[in-house]
Amino acid sequence: MKTAIIYASKHGTTEKVAHKMKELLGADNCSLINLKKTEVFDLNVYSQLIIGGSIHAGQIQRRVKSFLERNTVAILEKKFALFLVYMNEPDRDKQIEKAFPEILRKKAISVRGVGGEFLFDKMNFFERLMVKKISGYSETVSQLKTEEIEGLVNDLKLAK
Repeated sequence: MKTAIIYASKHGTTEKVAHKMKELLGADNCSLINLKKTEVFDLNVYSQLIIGGSIHAGQIQRRVKSFLERNTVAILEKKFALFLVYMNEPDRDKQIEKAFPEILRKKAISVRGVGGEFLFDKMNFFERLMVKKISGYSETVSQLKTEEIEGLVNDLKLAK
């Protein structure tokens, strides 16, 4: 079963999660597709998809949102899972609802919030200022949820 992990990453955390998923699935039948680098590819080549992105200023990346809008019908015809990288735990469910259309959330094999990171060394001055003000964090912190990443992969493996 050929799998595509489709994502966009601003500071590298979503890419890190995508690589971990590929490792858990087995690299042989799995492709990583970074929407910042590749916009055109054939979804028909893949039997299952994992699609994800991260929250920045309350929104998922525009490239992920556009990809979902353009390809909803094709995605619904496949086995697929959705993941979201986020740092605001109290708003996790609201962020997932806002990031992914209801039709996709309902049909997905798995929809998981996988935690996130603030990587201050990869942020510009404005981003650091905003993160400090909103979150209270002033240095790099990681709150990735390995159990959620593994859970999503296992959900796909177990799905018929």
